[in-house]
Amino acid sequence: MIPDLAALHAQGAAQQPTYPDSEAVDAAVARLRHFPPLVFAGECDELKTKLAAVSRGEAFLLQGGDCAETFAGVTADNVKNKLRVLLQMAVVLTYAGSVPVVKLGRLAGQYAKPRSSDTETRGDVTLPAYRGDAVNGFDFTPEARTPDPQRLVDVYNASAATLNLIRAFVNGGYADLRQVHTWNNDFVRESPHAQRYELMAGEIERALTFMKAIGADPDEFHRVDFHSSHEALVLEYEHAMTRIDSRTELPYDVSSHFVWIGERTRQLDGAHVELLSRIQNPIGVKLGPTSTADDALALAAKLNPTNEAGRLTFITRFGAGKIRHGLPSLVEKVTAAGVNVAWVCDPMHGNTFEASSGYKTRAFDDVIEEVQGFFDVHRSLGTWPGGVHVELTGDDVTECVGGGEELAEIDLGNRYESVCDPRLNRVQSLELSFLVAEMLRKA
Repeated sequence: MIPDLAALHAQGAAQQPTYPDSEAVDAAVARLRHFPPLVFAGECDELKTKLAAVSRGEAFLLQGGDCAETFAGVTADNVKNKLRVLLQMAVVLTYAGSVPVVKLGRLAGQYAKPRSSDTETRGDVTLPAYRGDAVNGFDFTPEARTPDPQRLVDVYNASAATLNLIRAFVNGGYADLRQVHTWNNDFVRESPHAQRYELMAGEIERALTFMKAIGADPDEFHRVDFHSSHEALVLEYEHAMTRIDSRTELPYDVSSHFVWIGERTRQLDGAHVELLSRIQNPIGVKLGPTSTADDALALAAKLNPTNEAGRLTFITRFGAGKIRHGLPSLVEKVTAAGVNVAWVCDPMHGNTFEASSGYKTRAFDDVIEEVQGFFDVHRSLGTWPGGVHVELTGDDVTECVGGGEELAEIDLGNRYESVCDPRLNRVQSLELSFLVAEMLRKA
């Protein structure tokens, strides 16, 4: 049984908005409970099967998308651009890394963000912190920053629109492997990664022509399986979107195929762990530098007591300077305990710093160094580096420094569009995929 919302809040719920009008909250939750599911339980089960293959070392997970989605970003071009860069990355990883790639978007629900402080002060004005479009507005005014539960209904509508677009693209021909050149048409032509991608796309095209000539044209060449994910943060939304599956009579969170618990909300006796322990979706937990092997084992016991393969993913986010020291003991003890888990690297959240210009940024070299450390640790232990979890966009933003474009701190103001954390742009994302593919070959 799923505990009711009041019981969850009483248990201790970190990172929750403080709504001024409880009746408005109840009304929004009641509306959400009557809306159709955004995803289906059977789709969640399919993803769990794919993640089981990741945990066995038979596949690799690519999880990526916005740090925080915005309602204004729900446009056909924006969704297509994010899908395109993920498809390009997946093709690179599959072809160059010679391993099946599970594609998981950080989208269609990633509208809420945990914050290190409940408030933000500018000059002599203090207002509630921006917690994502699911909670309040980005503008620094009392009206915008007041948490509004109606926004949870807006999250549902925005997520539904995004999923409709994604399904139309992946089933309507855009994800056809014969489109590999088309995905690159408007890329920066002088980028070495665009040229490298074109060479690989040509090889894929020749292979497809050969396959067709011998009469092989499987469905997998024309469409892809693409799933959605987000951090399960605002309890009202996740609870309202949890439904009993008619096939199994078991509860699923039908807001997304995969939901995860963040570093700030993974308390073993907290409300988020309690809620996600009751649903059947595949789930993830972020583990940072303060995580111990005992923490990981206790979370696995609580969240996956039957040790079901594909159910649990540990997403590690140590930082480039800490990954080699902090990760080995976790992997060793969890593996020795026989726990079924997929290990995935988040090389973004442990590598954020403030540039001299005041912009929050990340260095591309730090991102790559953390992924390399992740692979090195797993190789030394004989375990499988199961995937990467990356904040990225399909646009040519200037939010992370470095990479092939050699973006400098002075360039950050040119096109800094994120409302929360800095994302890799399209060129940096493609460069990352080639570098990870090389690591995969060695793994």
